[in-house]
Amino acid sequence: MATGFLYFRHNWRVSKILVVFDVDSTLIEDEVIELLADVAGKRAEVAEVTERAMRGELDFAESLRERVAVLEGLPESVFADVYARITPTTGVQELIDAVHAAGGLVGAVSGGFTQVLTPLAARLGLDFARANDLAVIDGKLTGKVDGRIVDRAVKAESLVEWATASGIDLAHTVAVGDGANDLDMLAIAGLGVAFNAKPIVKEKADLVIEKQDLRELIPVLGL
Repeated sequence: MATGFLYFRHNWRVSKILVVFDVDSTLIEDEVIELLADVAGKRAEVAEVTERAMRGELDFAESLRERVAVLEGLPESVFADVYARITPTTGVQELIDAVHAAGGLVGAVSGGFTQVLTPLAARLGLDFARANDLAVIDGKLTGKVDGRIVDRAVKAESLVEWATASGIDLAHTVAVGDGANDLDMLAIAGLGVAFNAKPIVKEKADLVIEKQDLRELIPVLGL
């Protein structure tokens, strides 16, 4: 990967780049599932499961089903309430704007939920976005996820799909994430960046950013 990183740095101007972010604790400072669980009075137990999943100790899909189950019965209005509480990570808008100014594209793929990511993507000006759909019936959450869960495999598939659709070589892609479910995406990208990351991700990434400011990536990408 180190060689790929050098290739990326010296050749990014020859074509568009694609930067794909994880969302929770990367694109935003928060864990949306924990904010939702807070409303249900279950934040502590959900946070513990989230932490173990991000460290790679639990299967992500199974852990997500377990965490989502505690949300059963919450009103659909909870999405607007939680969206109002999230905080974009320092420097994220500046980085997105810099990528766009250079002719590049930006996506986000999340083990979180479309009900929150969709308005966030519009707010930040993302070109692509994918997340899980929380099932809602009669205005209340069912405690289940509709469709295929966005796990580590889906994250990697999304990066490849978006790069292919945009005519961008994988050598000119960047993946940014913090948890074990981001590892496949980081491995397949031209540059895999660990940001606000768990130890297992720092060990595998091409680049580790310790400072909690996404503007740190702007000079790395030559933007």
